[in-house]
Amino acid sequence: MKRFLALLLAMLMLLVMASACSTDENGEESNGEEGNETVENNGEATGDEDVIKIGVFEPLSGANAAGGEMEYEGIQVAHSLKNEVLGKKIVLVPVDNKSDDVEAVNAAVRLVDSEKVDIVLGSWGSSVSIAAGATFEDAQVPAIGTSCTNPNVTLGNDYYFRVCYLDDFQGTLLANYAKNNLGATKAAVIYDVSDTYAVGLYKYFKEAFGEENIVAEAKFNKGDQDFTAQISSVMKAEPDVIFAPSGYTEAGLMMKQAREQGYEDILFLGADTWETEAMIEVGGDAVEACRFTTFFDAEATPTPESEAFLAAYEEMFGGKPKGAVTALGYDAYMAAVAAIEKAGTTDGPALRDALASLEITGVTGDCKFDENGDAIKNSAVIKTVTDGKFTYVDTVVVE
Repeated sequence: MKRFLALLLAMLMLLVMASACSTDENGEESNGEEGNETVENNGEATGDEDVIKIGVFEPLSGANAAGGEMEYEGIQVAHSLKNEVLGKKIVLVPVDNKSDDVEAVNAAVRLVDSEKVDIVLGSWGSSVSIAAGATFEDAQVPAIGTSCTNPNVTLGNDYYFRVCYLDDFQGTLLANYAKNNLGATKAAVIYDVSDTYAVGLYKYFKEAFGEENIVAEAKFNKGDQDFTAQISSVMKAEPDVIFAPSGYTEAGLMMKQAREQGYEDILFLGADTWETEAMIEVGGDAVEACRFTTFFDAEATPTPESEAFLAAYEEMFGGKPKGAVTALGYDAYMAAVAAIEKAGTTDGPALRDALASLEITGVTGDCKFDENGDAIKNSAVIKTVTDGKFTYVDTVVVE
């Protein structure tokens, strides 16, 4: 009897093991543990397939989640149009950096150590990109920044590139636009002193506009919601414009509170982070007529690449992209694939070398990288808000 029970128990254990190592519909073994799947995007899991992995390093939660989602949409659109390279399937590996510098390092470590991606795209936000940069460089995994515009993202890091213009270009262009196009001679500045991006923009704006023409300045910290004191302080100097390098939520609150204090006519200037629908939702009518720099607009002169991008976006998400950073996500992905094709391998140093000599035509214009890995650009789009929607104003070219 005991021998019979032992034999029965052994047979049951064999049945359990067989069911746990079942065969899927493609004839491949599956261990039945969904948690081991690497990629959740598009319902695809890499497992042990021979694929090329592109890491998506974006804030999908936290203060900058809206920006991260817009860039991720652009990456997904590009992936829908080109999802194979070197005869291998490309899979996206999204990892959330949570809009936080510490979490950004954790996300970077996960991408290179656990997920073992071949190349990385992102991020919205310069500070998280700077925080993660050393991890990518140490692992020799190239990263292509999307809208991380601070010079320190790529400075001294041979493995970080980017498809966006820099803060020095953006800040200088805004200052010249204020003087030459708007006729401003006096500017006040209200900026986020806790944000590397905002501090850098102010520095370059001040240099180009002329320090003697900055008649007042006020500071705040990320997450602040009451700007009445800063607005009252700088308005005493009677500026022609207020330059406010900041996040989209703070910008919306600032403009709303300025109108509530009776400053109906003061024009606010900002940069690329403003192009997020949340700014309009927060600020309402108060954000009408502001001006800010950005990278792309669907109403600008179309190119074959922009037409393909817009058509694919319409099919995948409906309507037009909510912001220009979606186009940057698209361009970053296409640059990554072009570099892999050029290198003929996913070896990190070879990919880095291929990127360094790459020249592509993207949705946001022609792009090649300088010795620091920065995109060489000579123009930017100026937008405003009209009737609750972002609208195209002009394309400004820097000679």
